[in-house]
Amino acid sequence: MSDEKIFNRKILGLAGYSGSGKTTLLEKLIPLLTQHGLRISVIKHAHHDFDIDQPGKDSYRHRAAGAGEVLIASSQRWAIMHELRAETEPMLQDLCRRLAPCDLVLVEGYKFAHIPKLEVHRKAALHPYLYPSDKHIIALVTDYPQATSLPILNINDPHQIAAFVIKYFALAEENNEYEDD
Repeated sequence: MSDEKIFNRKILGLAGYSGSGKTTLLEKLIPLLTQHGLRISVIKHAHHDFDIDQPGKDSYRHRAAGAGEVLIASSQRWAIMHELRAETEPMLQDLCRRLAPCDLVLVEGYKFAHIPKLEVHRKAALHPYLYPSDKHIIALVTDYPQATSLPILNINDPHQIAAFVIKYFALAEENNEYEDD
């Protein structure tokens, strides 16, 4: 069974090396996709230790005291912080299952996940391309067109990229690639 079926939701990764422009592209794509009425969720993989809480705040103190999870809520938002402690890092599938219902999950990072991905690549970055060895890359988003059978999308044209994403998932629906079990 493919990971797409395991996820049981539409998911698209943005893969590329650090500095390629994945975050900037996401910032431009999200409003364009939401303008089409899509509910978007994002999963961002960090390769380093991070904290969304600040030392001295109550929630930070609760986690430091040993709480496995701390949920903080206000009239504007809520967030749950889960301390892994001795647990292994969760798989992308497990993280997707924790998300509220949405139309599309955009994933930044997880460049080797078995999900449909756009490879984001800038000529100036001097990194190798991922697409020759990754069958899950469905298009190349770049400032430097390559000779490839993949669709080439202009990194400086977020409207073109958003249209590609919408068409890709519309076609996936027509082919029943994402139907529920």
